[in-house]
Amino acid sequence: MDNTDELLFKFKEHLSVLNRSPATIDAYTDHAKHFLKSVNGRDIRQITTRMTEDYIAGLYDYRTIDGRPYKIGTICVKVRSIKRFFEFLEKANIIFVDPAEFITEPRQEKGRIKPTLTSQEARKILDQPNLGTLAGIRDRGILEVFYSTGIRLNELCSLTIYDADLQGGMIRVNKGKGSKDRVVPMGKHAVKFLREYITRVRPVFTKKNRSNRHLFVDQYGNPISDQVVSIMIRTYSEASKIKKQVTAHTFRHTFATVLIKNNADIRAVQKMMGHADLRTTQSYIRSLGIDIKKKHQKSHPRERDKEDVKTAILKLGRKKGQYERKQL
Repeated sequence: MDNTDELLFKFKEHLSVLNRSPATIDAYTDHAKHFLKSVNGRDIRQITTRMTEDYIAGLYDYRTIDGRPYKIGTICVKVRSIKRFFEFLEKANIIFVDPAEFITEPRQEKGRIKPTLTSQEARKILDQPNLGTLAGIRDRGILEVFYSTGIRLNELCSLTIYDADLQGGMIRVNKGKGSKDRVVPMGKHAVKFLREYITRVRPVFTKKNRSNRHLFVDQYGNPISDQVVSIMIRTYSEASKIKKQVTAHTFRHTFATVLIKNNADIRAVQKMMGHADLRTTQSYIRSLGIDIKKKHQKSHPRERDKEDVKTAILKLGRKKGQYERKQL
């Protein structure tokens, strides 16, 4: 029987063959590794459904360093990782019984969207970076791109200098979630501060690291990390005195919400957000309490037709009578 490291390596290769995104591959592998550690190196064929259920039950009691429990979404990802791992082992004939086959992910509350920012709140956060410093210009550029494009945190950190089309006002996202590429428009403010960062700041930061092609870098010219950006956003949001927990995803949700509130085409929003399933985008409509039926009645040309419905029914009745007499 292969040891744990070999199994995880094969699992990682399997996910790569399925064309999963690097973030998904790393997450699934790490969660599977953590699970295997919890069973104290037991032979993979000896792991039972009860052991797996006990591990999952423990996830609900776990507390992070700051004392917070795991969110349901986090537990779902961990459970999904374990299920995909055992499915792989069974398909590879490494095990003959899948102990996680009948284990399901916890139910998540449908249609619930995280808090979004008002235009005033967003502006307060955008105004926080000190534009008298190089780091402040970079940070303002990052915040503007988040607010203007709604891209994910890992997508922003993976951008290269070739992905920003300042003249066309577009950002190209390569290998986003689900390994899909897409192009997202940028607003004029995002373009303005991104140009300022690229021309004034990035050359200074990459002076000793010219080979780096990442768009956003730290002061040493290294690719900026997810953690650094997350801390930066939290710092600026706290400085703005906003009583909301603001993350990169808060800007993403705000981006989608603003578009939908302003009657953007749902398919266009789906493409810009990079949602594989339209239902994910539609969840924003439900969470906003937008009545689709009323939208249809208000916007469809046939719903605005002046012909009275009762008159149309009477006409239909007369035509039906004429048809029946002809049949006789």
